[in-house]
Amino acid sequence: MRLGLMDMIGLAASLVFALPLANYALIRLVAGEVALGVGLLVVAVAMVILPQYFLDPGRILRGLLSGLLPRQLRGGGGASEPAPEEAESTDASASSAADVREK
Repeated sequence: MRLGLMDMIGLAASLVFALPLANYALIRLVAGEVALGVGLLVVAVAMVILPQYFLDPGRILRGLLSGLLPRQLRGGGGASEPAPEEAESTDASASSAADVREK
């Protein structure tokens, strides 16, 4: 996974808060409070993992915008020519319609 400058800053910000929490979780584990230690350790790991892999703001924003935009504005290509999948399905439906008319 290649990280850009903003991704690195976000990761550093997550680690600033997650590392002390993980340190405290390890201290609680050594002290014998297993449930609290494991729970805090899970939270510390989630603070780093979730934003990097699941809560990518760019991906969420692109998905939201692509859902709101009309179909003609979604793709980078021209709106007049259909996508290759659409062209194949259009050709298949045209040939099947021609077969029906012949029979």
